[in-house]
Amino acid sequence: MTEKFIHRPVLSIVISLIITLLGVLAMTQLPVTQFPDIAPPEVNVTTKYTGANAEACVKAVVTPLERAINGVPGMAYMSSVSGNDGTSVIQIIFKAGTDPEVAAVNVQNRVSSTLDELPEEVIKAGVLVEKVQNSMLMYLNILSTDSAMDEKFLYNYTDINLLPELKRIDGVGFADIMGMREYAMRVWLKPDQMTAYDISTEDIVQSLKGQNVEAAPGKIGEASGRTPQALQYVLKYTGKYNTEQQYENVVLKSNVTGEVVKLKDVADVEFGSLEYDVISKENGKPSAAIMLKQRPGSNASEVIANIKSRMAELKKSFPAGMEYTISYDVSSFLDASIDEVIKTLVEAFLLVALVVFIFLQDFRSTIIPAIAVPVSLVGTFFFMQLLGFSINLITLFALVLAIGIVVDNAIVVIEAVHAHMEHSKIGPRKATEKAMREITGAIIAITLVMAAVFIPVSFMSGPTGVFYRQFSLTMAISIVLSGVVALTLTPALCATMLKRHHHDPNAKRNWLQRFFGGFNTWYEGLSGKYKRLIEIIANRRVITWVTIIGFTMGTGLFGSILPTGFIPNEDQATIYANVTTPAGATLERTEQVVDAIQQTAQQIDGVDAVSTLAGYSVLSEGTGATYGMNLIGLKKWHERKLTDKQLMDTLRERTKHIKDARIEFFSPPPVPGYGNSSGFEMRLLDKTGFGDLKYLEKTAAEFVKVLNDLPEVANAFTTFDASFPQYMVSVDNVKAAQKGVILADVLSTLQVFLGSEYATNFIRFGQMYKVMVQASPEYRAKPEDIMKLYVKNKDGEMVPVSAFLQINKVYGPEQVTRYNMYPSAMINGEPSPWLQ
Repeated sequence: MTEKFIHRPVLSIVISLIITLLGVLAMTQLPVTQFPDIAPPEVNVTTKYTGANAEACVKAVVTPLERAINGVPGMAYMSSVSGNDGTSVIQIIFKAGTDPEVAAVNVQNRVSSTLDELPEEVIKAGVLVEKVQNSMLMYLNILSTDSAMDEKFLYNYTDINLLPELKRIDGVGFADIMGMREYAMRVWLKPDQMTAYDISTEDIVQSLKGQNVEAAPGKIGEASGRTPQALQYVLKYTGKYNTEQQYENVVLKSNVTGEVVKLKDVADVEFGSLEYDVISKENGKPSAAIMLKQRPGSNASEVIANIKSRMAELKKSFPAGMEYTISYDVSSFLDASIDEVIKTLVEAFLLVALVVFIFLQDFRSTIIPAIAVPVSLVGTFFFMQLLGFSINLITLFALVLAIGIVVDNAIVVIEAVHAHMEHSKIGPRKATEKAMREITGAIIAITLVMAAVFIPVSFMSGPTGVFYRQFSLTMAISIVLSGVVALTLTPALCATMLKRHHHDPNAKRNWLQRFFGGFNTWYEGLSGKYKRLIEIIANRRVITWVTIIGFTMGTGLFGSILPTGFIPNEDQATIYANVTTPAGATLERTEQVVDAIQQTAQQIDGVDAVSTLAGYSVLSEGTGATYGMNLIGLKKWHERKLTDKQLMDTLRERTKHIKDARIEFFSPPPVPGYGNSSGFEMRLLDKTGFGDLKYLEKTAAEFVKVLNDLPEVANAFTTFDASFPQYMVSVDNVKAAQKGVILADVLSTLQVFLGSEYATNFIRFGQMYKVMVQASPEYRAKPEDIMKLYVKNKDGEMVPVSAFLQINKVYGPEQVTRYNMYPSAMINGEPSPWLQ
C-alpha cells in the first residue's frame, strides 16, 4: 500500500495539500472564543407590573408564570428576581445540549397559556420571552462634553440612532441600554386641583384613551358600482398627539355653559423619561451604557471588530461634543490569551525541530517532520469544524501538546530509512520501501494506541466533560492525521529528499560536525549509564514494586493536598464592585457611594476607566434603589505593575472610609457566561411553606456568618435583605361601602397617583413612546401624603381616602428571589487559594 505513495510522490503531496487546504479554510471560519461554550441555554421571561412591590410581583405575576413554565421540556432549574420597581425576571436554565430556539418557543407557549391569569397592567406592558447569552461581549458608554446633553438625551439618541445598527451586526445576540431613560410623555397630576374640579384618576385615563387615537375615516367618492363619481378623496385624521401642548389641551370635563376643564388645569405635562430608576456614568460624566452579548457559535474577535468598525462609522454623524468609550472588551483578554498560546505553539514547533535536528544531525531529515507536523496540526481544524468545536484556549493547548506526539511518527519513518541506508548500503528509495514494509503495522498500532488513550475521555459528561471532549478529540484527530501523513507524505519525502552519507574519517570537520561529535559522545555515555542502571534493577522485583507503590502513594498524597478548582482565575483587566446601601436608601444616596468608589479608583495607578450604575446589581441582575455597581477597567497588563487581585486589595483598603454601604470587589467569572462573578454562588431555600421572608433573612445571615468563620472561605455575603421600610395599606371595607366607594377604585387611584399608569402611547422620532400618568413628586414625598388623596364614589362625589384607609409601617424585602418556586437567598462566596 505505502509503495504506491513512494512511487507516486505527487499523489502523497496532493493528499497532504487537500488536508492542509481544508484545515486552512476551516481555520478562517471557526469561531474564536476564550473557552468552549459550556454555559447551559437560558431563556428569560421579563414582566413589568407598574406600581407593585416585590412581594406583590411574586404573588400576582411570578407564581402563576412559574407554575405554567415548570417542567418545560429540557428544563434544569429556574430562578426569579422581583424588585420593588415592579420588574420581575424569571430565568429558566436548560440542560446542556438543548436547542435554545426550541427552548424559547416552548417557554413562550407556556407563558401564553397563563396570560389571562396576570394583572391587566402586566399584559398591557408586555411579557417578554427571550433566549439569553450570559457572557458580556462589550460595554460601551456614549458620552458628551456638552452639559446640555444629559443622560436622557444620550439614552434616546443611542436608542434611536445606534442601538438598531448594533443589533443588526452579525453575531450580536443581545444589545440593550442599561436603565430606562426612554422618552415618555409624563402627566404629573395635582391631586388638590383634581379634587376641586371633582375629577378622578379614572376620568383622566379614560379621557387620554378616548381623545388620543389613530382613526381611519375612510374615503369620499369611492366607486360603489351604483353612482359614478369623477373624483375620490381620502380622509385623514391628525392622529395621536405627540407634543406637550396637545396633551395639555385634552378636555376632561365640560358643562352646558361651555366651560371646560383641560388636562393642564389639573396636571403638568412634560416630555420626560419613562423611568428614573438607574443612573449611568462613565468617569463621573452622564452616559448611556450599552451592554452587548455574543450570539452562541459566533466569532468573538470578529464580532467585536465589526462593532468597532460600525461605531467608527456612526461616530461621524454624532452631534458635536458626543463621543463613545469602550469600558469592557472581552477581545482584549481573549486576544492576549490566544496570542500567548500561539506564541507557545510556535516556540514548541521550533523547539521540536531543533531537537530533531540535534538527534538526526541532518538538515534534510529535519525538513521532513517540519513539513509533516503542520499538515497534521492544520488539518485538525477541518475536523474541529465538523464536530462543532471552536478555536479556544483548550483546543489550542491540545495542539501545543500534540506537536511532541505527532512528530514521533515522522521520526520513526526517518530513523528506519536511515538505518537501512547505513546498514544495507542502499539508496533512499529502496531503503524507504524496505523500511515501510517493516514499520507500517507498527505506525498504525502506535497511532491507534495513542488515539485510544484520549478518545475515552471525550465521553465525560457535564461542563468539565465539554472541556475534556474538545481537548481529547483535538489530540486524537491530530494523532490520527500524523499517522496518515506518516504512511503517505513522509515516505514520499524520504524517498526523494534523503541522501546516504559517506563518512570520510580523514576529512576536515566543521564546527557543526564537531558539535555533533561531542554530543554523540556525551549521549552514548549517558545511554550507557542508563543501560547499566536498567540492568541492575530490571531483575529486582522489590525495587520495581517499591517504585510503583511510592509513585502511587505520592500521587494520592499530593492530589489531596494540592489546591483544586475548575478553571483558575485569570487577570482579565476588569474588576467589578457590587454596592448595597442600607435598606430604604434612595437612588441619590446610592449614586453618592458609586461616585465615591469611582473617584477613589481613578486615583490608583493601573486603573484606566470606571463606569458606574446606580440602581442596578451585577450579582442578581436586578434593579433597586439600594443597589449599585462599578465596572473598573484596568490598563493593559504591560502598562501596570499590580495584578487585579492586588488592585482589589488596594481598592478595599482605600474604600474603608465609605461606611454607608457594603462594597464587594470581585473579578469576572473565569469562564464567560458561567455565572456573574468569580468564586461560587449558592442558594438558601425556604421549604417551610410559610413564606416568612424575615425568618429567611435571619437564617441567611446566620449561614453567612458560619461560612465566613471557615478558614477555607475568604469572603461570603448575601444580597438578600428583608428590612426595607414599607407601609401596609389597609382599607375598611365597611366604611368604604358607606361612602359609596368601591375597593377596586381605591386601589386603582393609589396605583395611578403613586405607582403611575400607562394610559396610551404616541409616535415621535419614528419611535413609539408611552404616556404615563402619575402624581407630581411633591404630592407623594411622605407617607402622610397618602391620606390627603381623594377618590370618586358611585355618586360622583370626591371622598377622602382618610375616611376608610389606614397605613402602618412594616418591613419587607427590596428584592424577592425564588429558586424552583421556593423563596431563596443568594449566598455569594469567594474561595481561598486553597480551594482553588
